Amino acid sequence: MEPNRELQLALLTQLRETYPKSMHTELFLHRNEKDVLAQLAYLADHGLVNCKLQTYLSGEMLPSPATITARGIDFLADDGGLSAILGVVTIKLHEDTLKDLIAAKIQQADLPPHDKKRWTDALQALPAETTKHLVLKLLDMGLSHGHEAMHALGTMLGMSP
Repeated sequence: MEPNRELQLALLTQLRETYPKSMHTELFLHRNEKDVLAQLAYLADHGLVNCKLQTYLSGEMLPSPATITARGIDFLADDGGLSAILGVVTIKLHEDTLKDLIAAKIQQADLPPHDKKRWTDALQALPAETTKHLVLKLLDMGLSHGHEAMHALGTMLGMSP
């Protein structure tokens, strides 16, 4: 089965227009029936529609009435819908993780080995509050050099910003 984006969009759009009511998807079966069933199953597997495929003793397979899910409506929304608002991700990094990330950069730096050791030892000895302050300073420095970061990103992606 190849994903048929045009048919998927047509199914989702029609279901959004009938929401919250279910829709008898037989209305779409004037198209390639096998393709419609496959696309409905695919959309259901991704949680964009609620629809079950019923197989009868005769071997005929028909879809149950379908309903678009909230996830399906948000998928169609230009702004990502409520999922974009409710799906905010909070990232927490443990102090040791932050120190490990900084230490890795120290190890990559062009410094003599004895300086690398001295710097990483000093880093590991920092109290949590000082580590937090250091990370905020480093983040601020990184953001203030955003144009350089964009240039580096563009170079890595083979593009020019």
